[in-house]
Amino acid sequence: MKGAVAMFKHPKALDVYYRAQKIGRLALAPDRRCLFEYQSEWIRDGFSISPFYLPLKSGVFTGRAEPFNGLFGVFNDSLPDGWGMLLTDRWLKEKGLNPAEFTVIDRLSLVGNHGMGALSYHPVQIDLPNAELNHPLDYYANEVAKMLRAESSAALNEIFTKAGSSGGARPKVLVTIEESEWLIKFRASVDPVQVGAIEYHYAQLAGKCGIEMPETRLFDGKYFGVKRFDRLYGQRIHVHSAAGLLYASHRLPSLDYTDLLKATMALTKDFNEVEKMFRLMVFNVAIGNKDDHAKNFSFIYHDHNWKLSPAYDILPSAGFNNNHTTTIGGKGKPVLNDCLEVAKQTAFPAKTAQKIIDEVITTLQNN
Repeated sequence: MKGAVAMFKHPKALDVYYRAQKIGRLALAPDRRCLFEYQSEWIRDGFSISPFYLPLKSGVFTGRAEPFNGLFGVFNDSLPDGWGMLLTDRWLKEKGLNPAEFTVIDRLSLVGNHGMGALSYHPVQIDLPNAELNHPLDYYANEVAKMLRAESSAALNEIFTKAGSSGGARPKVLVTIEESEWLIKFRASVDPVQVGAIEYHYAQLAGKCGIEMPETRLFDGKYFGVKRFDRLYGQRIHVHSAAGLLYASHRLPSLDYTDLLKATMALTKDFNEVEKMFRLMVFNVAIGNKDDHAKNFSFIYHDHNWKLSPAYDILPSAGFNNNHTTTIGGKGKPVLNDCLEVAKQTAFPAKTAQKIIDEVITTLQNN
C-alpha cells in the first residue's frame, strides 16, 4: 500500500463503473468544475445514476461550482465526510503527501473500488485488504480515541482500510462479522458515554413505529452496529443521498420536508415510498432528532426501481442551533401538528397523515 501511494499520479480523469460495468468518464476542467459523459453502451442498456441532474442521454455534463466543489452530487456521495475525511487527511500526511493538493478527482481515485454504494473509480490508486475484524472492538475504540485527540496511532493504516468512504461525524469502521458486512460506530468526543446504547434504543423504537430499518446490533453492549444496506447477497447496491440528488448542502439548513416528500414522489413514483418519508419526518419530530440534514436521507436503486433507503442516524440530537436542520413546513422548532402542514403542501392525504402521527405517538408512549 505504501508503494502505491508513493507513485500517486494525480489523474485528470477517471472511468466510473457500476459494479463491473463502465458507466462513463469523469474529468476535471481547468475551472475546477467536473465534466461527465455516459458511455454509449450505458445509455443503451443502463439507467440514470442521478435522474434529476444526470439524465440518461449523450453529451457532456458540467458540474456546478457549489455545493460540492465542482463535483456532481452522485459522485460526491462516494467521498468520505467528517470522520472519513479526517482519517484520509491524517493518512495522507503520514505518507508525506499534502491533502490540500488533492482534488476531488484525486480523492475519488483514493476511494477506488472500496467506497459505499455501487460506484467505483478507476484507475484504483491503492489496493485495500478485506475488512476482516482483526481485533476486539475495544481496540479500535481506543485507537480512534487517540486519533480524535490528535495523538499518533499505530493502527492508522488498519483503521484507514476499514473506514471505506463512510460519512458522518461519528468515528466508524466497516468490518465483516459472521460473513456479513457491518458498519460499527464509536463514540466521538462530544458524545455521551452510552451513545451506542442510546442509538440502538432509538433504532428499535423506529422499527416499532413502522420505519424500515436495517438490521442493528449492540456489540459488546456498547458499540452500535448497522448491517450495511448497500450490500445485498454479495452485490453492491447503488445509493444516492438527498444531498447529492438535490444538490443540497448538509452543512447548513438547505431543505424542508416538503422538498423531501416531493423529491421522493418524483424519483420513486410510488406513494408507499412517500408515506415512508412522511413517517420518518414524524418520528424525527417526535423524538427530537434535529440532525436531520440532507445526507441523512438516501435512496437506493434496486431491481430497476428507486426506493427510499432504510433509515439511519436517528436519535435525539441538537441539530442546527437547536433547530431541525431540515425544516418542517418552514419551521425549525415544530410541534407534531406542523407535519400536517407538510401534508397539505404536498397533497399528502390528511387522513393518512393524521393516522401516521397517531401511530407514532401511541407507539412511543407505550415503549
